[in-house]
Amino acid sequence: MTTLPADLELQVAAFFIVFARVGAVLMLLPVFGEDSIPGRIRMMIAFAMSAALYGALGEPARVALQGGAVLPAVIVTELMTGLAMGMIVKILFFAISMAGSIVSMQVGLSSAVIFDPAQSGQAPLLSKFVAIAAALVCMGMQVHHLWLGAIIHSYQSFPIGGLPPMQDFAQLAITAVGRSMTLGISLAAPLIVYGIVFNVALGLAARVAPAIQVFFIAQPLNLLLGVALLVTVFGTMLAAFSNEMASWLEEHLPGVVNEHLMLMQSGEQKR
Repeated sequence: MTTLPADLELQVAAFFIVFARVGAVLMLLPVFGEDSIPGRIRMMIAFAMSAALYGALGEPARVALQGGAVLPAVIVTELMTGLAMGMIVKILFFAISMAGSIVSMQVGLSSAVIFDPAQSGQAPLLSKFVAIAAALVCMGMQVHHLWLGAIIHSYQSFPIGGLPPMQDFAQLAITAVGRSMTLGISLAAPLIVYGIVFNVALGLAARVAPAIQVFFIAQPLNLLLGVALLVTVFGTMLAAFSNEMASWLEEHLPGVVNEHLMLMQSGEQKR
């Protein structure tokens, strides 16, 4: 007959503390926390990730409980910390969706919309495609390891049992919003320049030959040239987005990026 460990209650409580932060982050991370994934599947992913990280993160949770921390209060603070971290990464990831929306407007595809669960509303079809491609590139370039590594390193910056620094999180969120908007416009810059040049040329053509039905000629040409330019710069756009996200994490979590670089080097050596 098997006997249960004497500290089973402590272990279970510590696991739920770890699960609160890890699950909250994963619910908002790109790819892992998309609304298109059923809630039960996301819950299973968060549960499995918490179980995998419990060996490394369980000790601080147990120490906090043994120090007299109240379990409900600790879980609430861990949820707040996890949601704040996940939301900041998600805000930065919205840059690629913003770039896709700008590109759709420049090439004349803004009316082709589809429901996007990530944005909780209608989004241009091209924007959704660019976001999916960016997620695949981030996974291929192992940027998702930075997201998961940030969870582990967050326990050094935000120990269990303490109140999350909401002022710092708010300041970081403001910085992330500004950087996300700047990055989105920068990624779509070639198409913005193309749209300005094309519309100026279209206006000059309409002034020179007002009898020509400029709209019927310009719309197919705009679509053809715009899509051709997008195909040309698409790879560079996705690579620049992945590198920018990695550099943003490098500014705030240098230890995570060092581990990421070591992982990339080991992968290249194996090849």
